[in-house]
Amino acid sequence: MKVIVVGGGPSGMLAAISAAQNENNVIILERNKFLGKKILVTGKGRCNVTSSIDIEDFIKNIPGNGKFLYSSFQNFTNIDIVKLLESNGIKLKEERGNRYFPVSDKAEDVRACLENQVRKYKNIQVKTNSRVVKILSENEEVIGVQLESGEKIMASKVIVATGGNSYAGTGSTGDGYKMAKEVGHTIEKIRGSLVPLTSNNDLCRQMQGLSLKNVKIEIKDKEKNKKIYDDFGEMLFTHFGVSGPTILSGSAHLLRYKDIDRLLKEEKIILSIDLKPALSEEELDKRILRDFEEFKNKEFKNSLDKLLPKKMIDVIVDLSKISFSKKVNEITKDERLNLVRLLKRFEIVIDGFRSVEEAIVTAGGVSTKEINPKTMESKIVKGLYFAGEVIDVDAYTGGFNLQIAYSTGYTAGLN
Repeated sequence: MKVIVVGGGPSGMLAAISAAQNENNVIILERNKFLGKKILVTGKGRCNVTSSIDIEDFIKNIPGNGKFLYSSFQNFTNIDIVKLLESNGIKLKEERGNRYFPVSDKAEDVRACLENQVRKYKNIQVKTNSRVVKILSENEEVIGVQLESGEKIMASKVIVATGGNSYAGTGSTGDGYKMAKEVGHTIEKIRGSLVPLTSNNDLCRQMQGLSLKNVKIEIKDKEKNKKIYDDFGEMLFTHFGVSGPTILSGSAHLLRYKDIDRLLKEEKIILSIDLKPALSEEELDKRILRDFEEFKNKEFKNSLDKLLPKKMIDVIVDLSKISFSKKVNEITKDERLNLVRLLKRFEIVIDGFRSVEEAIVTAGGVSTKEINPKTMESKIVKGLYFAGEVIDVDAYTGGFNLQIAYSTGYTAGLN
């Protein structure tokens, strides 16, 4: 049987491999000059291959239609991708947060390994610089694809693995959505997930470039006094707002929160940062008292070097309402306790999301209601399959989105 795989990213390569293992003749049509270009930007260029948690728990980390992935995760697990890479010379290591990375810290090693596996099969043909613009079908059954050049390639099965609409420079420009819609599929609203958040607060610009580690964040709905998301780890201040791992994961929750557009517009979404999560308010007060004793003859602004990063001191001094030139031994108990509360609940109003082009993954895509979760086949066009980010599924950071790509790709090729 002849199978066309549209897109040579991680989902497309795994689809081609599993289809080839079933003795099909496979053609990968990739618009870029080489396969797996987007892998190179994952994990900040290091490639967070997958997570080490039990595959049964992956769905808890996938706010975007996680249950749809149950069957594909059983077909190709995190253990399977680890075995595939390690048996072909890519040693992996586990880091904080159950994240697997190559020991070399080079995403290129993972990309090259997957491409090498593809090219081992004599029944897989790879055509790069080949952009597909149309799925061809007759009587609700797929018959092939049409390239941008006008060339038509016929096949009895087509797997669409074109990626989403993030990192357009890697080839993920939304082509798959357009082609799927043309043959009758519903495309759920495309939004950036795992995307930085914006704030018009000048404090962010003052602290841009400052990375905070081991802080606790909480994203809250001020209108309902309700917690939307909390996390512990790393975040970053930028000229437009905030970013970093905890913020990106929080964005995936935020974009699904009821009435979020109105709440953002009305400045009802608050990011609260606990700068000293290891200490209770009472313990932090004692810590500050010790510092104040040590620096009792200094001005307040010069007493915080041990407590805070340099870029944050002026901001905290301004917000504390304690005069920067006030001597430490003149600070009242109430002023000190107000400083404690500020450090435990440093708040910033969030007013929006950065664009989908800046997102790590895309939320939205081909409706899961129109895809058979056991096979990844379209319920609308026979012989048409979908894999990876083109489907309306998305997860938190931590290797989960790449695992979705492997598992859905492998399942589509298998069937």
